[in-house]
Amino acid sequence: MSKTAASLAPAADPSRWKALVFIALAQLMVVLDATIVNIALPSAQTDLGISDGNRQWVITAYALAFGGLLLFGGRIADKWGRKNAFVVGLVGFALASALGGAANGEAMMLGARALQGAFGALLAPAALSLLAVMFTDAKERAKAFGIYGAIAGGGGAVGLILGGFLTEYLNWRWTFFVNIPFAIVAAVGAWMVIREPAGSRNRAPLDIPGVILSTTGLVALVYGFTRAESAGWSNALTVTMFVASALLLAAFVLVESKVKSPLLPLRVLLERNRGGVYLSLGLAVISMFGLFLFLTYYLQVVKGFSPVKTGFAFLPMIAGMITGSTQIGARLMTRVPPRLLMGPGFMVAGLGMLLLTQLEVGSSYPALILPAQLLLGLGMGTAFMPAMSLATHGVNPADAGVASAMVNTSQQVGGAIGTALLNTIAASATTAYLTDHAAEAAAGGPAVQLLQAQAMVEGYASAIWWAVGILVASSVIALTLINTGRPGAGGPVASGSGEEAELKVPVIAH
Repeated sequence: MSKTAASLAPAADPSRWKALVFIALAQLMVVLDATIVNIALPSAQTDLGISDGNRQWVITAYALAFGGLLLFGGRIADKWGRKNAFVVGLVGFALASALGGAANGEAMMLGARALQGAFGALLAPAALSLLAVMFTDAKERAKAFGIYGAIAGGGGAVGLILGGFLTEYLNWRWTFFVNIPFAIVAAVGAWMVIREPAGSRNRAPLDIPGVILSTTGLVALVYGFTRAESAGWSNALTVTMFVASALLLAAFVLVESKVKSPLLPLRVLLERNRGGVYLSLGLAVISMFGLFLFLTYYLQVVKGFSPVKTGFAFLPMIAGMITGSTQIGARLMTRVPPRLLMGPGFMVAGLGMLLLTQLEVGSSYPALILPAQLLLGLGMGTAFMPAMSLATHGVNPADAGVASAMVNTSQQVGGAIGTALLNTIAASATTAYLTDHAAEAAAGGPAVQLLQAQAMVEGYASAIWWAVGILVASSVIALTLINTGRPGAGGPVASGSGEEAELKVPVIAH
């Protein structure tokens, strides 16, 4: 770093590592909630009398609010201050969780889930952007994002374990109530120790047309994929949602290119390194969400695992993610360019996914599933860590919140696409297998149950092949688009105006 750059960089916040504890705790809560409710859903549906047709809305209400409001939440964090947005998001999430745990009917449950999503959309980008503006030293930044990346990657699997325990031994309501102590501790701790750098707020007026167009466009997109999973891709409403989303998001881009103070400055989106992160990360999440779904069903339905045992079966993936993020990604991030961590990381994860294409009804957990999960975890942990850091690469501090929101948006949209697309592929392959073996099914007897299990596994394997291809595409995109050098070294920097470039220096050194 030059002397000029060093003079521009603010002194490091002495409380930054304490702040990381509470930011990581909040991130864990949000990621846990994404999977913990899935485990509790069957019990909650029975207790609250939710119909089969409406049960998906317990998941969808959260996804729509969270995915639709992320960009708005990121910009609010930039305007209010990330600490304020972070604490308000935590308090709101806790109150919504209490409402969900106390739900006495379908309407109260769905309202609580939508509120959780709305406050999560404020909380998630505030958390990531706080790291971006508080950790400015390259080595410290690598460690901080290593911890954050491990939690972001492995928290979903922890949710399966915790959800299984709470549902099996307590009550489904505790999958909501468990968020409250997390939120209280994180909010109190954050309020006491977080100190935002001066001058990092965005004082520009809020882009109302941008808020409306981005929110409605993203809601239509997420709902389109969610509906495609249940009603089919050719369903009239599904197609309408996709068309509406395309029109609304195209209008959003047009508005953002014209207005003086855009919600999402296009420079944030179009800089090749950040664009490469958003695209490769979104694709990788498509494959991961599909995998969680298929492995959960495989272990519980085909292998007969209990919810708790299923959760523990995901532990190797968590261990791999933590190792990849903190021991490989964080240690190498200051020594090699990010693309040389992300590209190979996605390839290693693809190799783990490739092993799972060999799934059969009688497959051995230690011989096949365990090594596949370790490779997946190592690869994803290694790739996620620099991706999280690079997402705010060279960003004007006043845009850190909305840049962070784009990471969450790519993950949220990727998750919706992954669940719908891969589930459709699996269902089609299962149906085709049963059609090809119709004569065996007509014979009846115990063989029918085995045939159904074989058809189910055939569907999973077919979808996992697609997931392998998607991870290879993620790797190629990361290696092709991302061209920045290692932090602290020379090389290409983000494009922008002279004023913007001057503001970049405190965020990450080049």
